[in-house]
Amino acid sequence: MACQCILKKRYNHGWEEKLNKLELIEALKNQENLTKAEAAKVVEIFFSEMADALAKDERVEVRGLCSFYVKKYEGYTGRNPKTGETTIVKPKKLPFFKAGKELKDRVDYS
Repeated sequence: MACQCILKKRYNHGWEEKLNKLELIEALKNQENLTKAEAAKVVEIFFSEMADALAKDERVEVRGLCSFYVKKYEGYTGRNPKTGETTIVKPKKLPFFKAGKELKDRVDYS
């Protein structure tokens, strides 16, 4: 729940503002009466578990907020735009973010 309060507060300041990891730790510390070390550990565990899941091609879903998933791209033969030389582009996997309905509504109406 603390995360929802943080995001709402930050969105009210406009798009120019951003919430970085240290600010998230500070907000968690203040809202949940944790030490800075405890709040940092919670944030670290959250992001570490999310990254580990994505590395295993698992989908990460935070209901109402967002989901993260891995999109796979096949390799192909490309062309260097400067030299015109053909080159082999290796297959790759990239993480993607998809906003949930509640997040879309919150951003749209804030």
